[in-house]
Amino acid sequence: MPTILLIDWDEKTLNTLGNVSLLDIYLSKGRVVEPHYHQNASELVYCITGTARVSLINPFNNIITNVTIAPGQVANIPQGWWHWEVALENSTHLLAIFDAPYPEYIFGSDILTKTPIEVLAHTYCLDPELLKKTLKPLDNKTIVIGPTDECVSEMHKR
Repeated sequence: MPTILLIDWDEKTLNTLGNVSLLDIYLSKGRVVEPHYHQNASELVYCITGTARVSLINPFNNIITNVTIAPGQVANIPQGWWHWEVALENSTHLLAIFDAPYPEYIFGSDILTKTPIEVLAHTYCLDPELLKKTLKPLDNKTIVIGPTDECVSEMHKR
């Protein structure tokens, strides 16, 4: 099963026009742009090919909204809103359009791996050893597009 895991997010090659920047995202079915938010930019997600579900959490009422987009359709993500995108079919091509030349981002994997286990365990009353085991596959790295190939391989073994 071919998997395209390309995300062009290098500040040296990010296409910019004034205070606008563009990001090409190519996804295979079931792949996810991991949950994240942009503290300095709003985002439009435009679907070029395939279909995707764009999900976001309204920070004012904690309601999740899911928007399915097909070619020619767009989803709007306000600045600072937690969101993620899931490809619903292979060869999904999305164009993310930001109102900042270099959108800042905070990914869920970074929050989970950079927060000390002891803090998460204490705050949420979790077993620290079980939490350590649960988070081990993240290997203290930013995921960006998930699930990882290693995770998919493990899922097929079960």
